[in-house]
Amino acid sequence: MNLVLPKHLGIIIDGNRRWAKARGLPPWEGHRAGAKKLEEFLNWCLEVGIPQVSIYTLSTENLNRPKEELKHLFKILEEYVDGLLNDKKKFALLEKYEVRVRFVGELNRLPRKLIKLMGKLMEKTAKYQKRVLNFLVAYGGKSEIVNAVKKLAEEVIKHGKIEITEKDLEKYLYVPQPLDLIIRTGGYQRLSNFLLWQASYAEIYVTKTLWPDFSKKEFMKALRWFSRQQRNFGR
Repeated sequence: MNLVLPKHLGIIIDGNRRWAKARGLPPWEGHRAGAKKLEEFLNWCLEVGIPQVSIYTLSTENLNRPKEELKHLFKILEEYVDGLLNDKKKFALLEKYEVRVRFVGELNRLPRKLIKLMGKLMEKTAKYQKRVLNFLVAYGGKSEIVNAVKKLAEEVIKHGKIEITEKDLEKYLYVPQPLDLIIRTGGYQRLSNFLLWQASYAEIYVTKTLWPDFSKKEFMKALRWFSRQQRNFGR
């Protein structure tokens, strides 16, 4: 069977805390294991040639978790971003595949050190155009749409525009491109406020496997499943 790759893949990484709980570990150890899995996952995406990947890294709702857990979670994120930025081997991979890295969401709600690291990595990879890697951090799909509507309203008032199209609104989304495939680990069959506009006609693959246990074998299984889907887009 010929593999049909999604042009834009979304991943909802769920199950880190359940993975840790099953092993008698604190929740942040699950997040640490999840960060290691994410490195593997991105390598798989680059190897098979997926042009754009969007990762649900941290939702706005996640920011309401206990302070101790958030402190560790932010530290893990800092280490992860610092690794992409300063580890020669990891950055060489971004260079090889010409990956532009973007962090989108309510970034002002994050620690200053983390924001600074994210900004440096975005600046360092801004010249690359072949692949795009979107990290959704402090992100919520509803707030993304509300922010886009506000910006569009400002343009309408400024230019006296009457007719508004979907394309007009999409210009102001954090991630303008529609999703083709969403993979969700952890077994829950819901979007959880993930790229709601972009997911309108996405195929959704759900696995009960918790994120730290997600394997390349299952990743390829999801891609083969996607290849078999007949996409009608409501027609």
